Amino acid sequence: MASVRAAVLVRSGDPGPFASTEPIQIRELQLDSPGPGELAVKIHAAGLCHSDLSVINGDRPRPVPIVLGHEAAGEVTAIGAGVSAFKLGDRVVLAFVPSCGECEACLAGRAALCVPGAQSNTAGTLSSGERRWSGDQGELLHHHLGISAFAEQTIVSELSAIKIPDDLPYELAALFGCAVLTGVGAALNAAEIKHGQTVAIFGLGGVGLAAVMGAKLAGAGRIIAIDPVDHKRDLARELGADDLLEGGPETVEDLKAITDGGPERAIETVGSAKVLESAYLATRRGGITVTVGLPNPEALLSIPAVSLVAEERTLKGSYLGSANPSEMLPRLFDYWREGKLPVEKLISGRISLDEINEGFDRLASAEAVRQIIIF
Repeated sequence: MASVRAAVLVRSGDPGPFASTEPIQIRELQLDSPGPGELAVKIHAAGLCHSDLSVINGDRPRPVPIVLGHEAAGEVTAIGAGVSAFKLGDRVVLAFVPSCGECEACLAGRAALCVPGAQSNTAGTLSSGERRWSGDQGELLHHHLGISAFAEQTIVSELSAIKIPDDLPYELAALFGCAVLTGVGAALNAAEIKHGQTVAIFGLGGVGLAAVMGAKLAGAGRIIAIDPVDHKRDLARELGADDLLEGGPETVEDLKAITDGGPERAIETVGSAKVLESAYLATRRGGITVTVGLPNPEALLSIPAVSLVAEERTLKGSYLGSANPSEMLPRLFDYWREGKLPVEKLISGRISLDEINEGFDRLASAEAVRQIIIF
């Protein structure tokens, strides 16, 4: 058992500003040794993501108290019984769905939909069903998506870890575990972008900007990036966007006007049912609309049902980039090495663990894209 400093979310539904209300507390916790099939990982870098923010503000209900964080990279420092694929010192990125490889979804090649992985993530446990965090009085704390990355060290299932190349810096590797895999995967896997097609991307956070890079990789002929924040649109331009829109009540009409009927593909990354509705309505006949955002579970979507048939439209979700991380991530590492995925441009700043509440304020206000906690 080790003593570890970690960021603990003590309550959800906090309206902020988090720097004042401090829903996240830095605590000294006890972390058990890894159990069978588990790894201890020293965290070197972890990203602040909107999925974490959704847990803080209550849009994504999770049991508390919980050690937050799911986008991270680090070094294997201890190995549980039965683990043969990893050794001490291995550099790894962590994937937030511990895919079992044996359920119906995994056997069908849809690792993101792993049933046991979803169950343990919802319960706030590791895939074994166990919890390895405890407080001063011995009380158990929950794990976030099987990772709990906002800590000096963590315990994960070996199913959550993927080895990374030696030349990939930890702070960039962390982003591949969520933002890059989710955004690029949505473009390459879910949206099925064909060479020369027009693609509209709604929302330019870390995932949306990664989707811009993914659309570029897929050979999109025209990329339209939509976000009300100036500096995010500027960054989208750097990453390959051809046209920029602020978004608003006229977005659907504007997109149809400048594309002569709407884009063939649209990707929504905001986590807003209203924005998803706009993305769907803007997509042209025969097109595909993909959503990767996570709205509040009570949010409902309203679209013309007949359009799915009469216009042969497709509306689909994409989780974890609709990817098998162990297969897709090595390919994405190669794209980075070739200069085709300038992931470093997503980093807005580097912070310490003690600055985490202020960091989430910056994320909530759209001041930052991706902030990296450096350990």
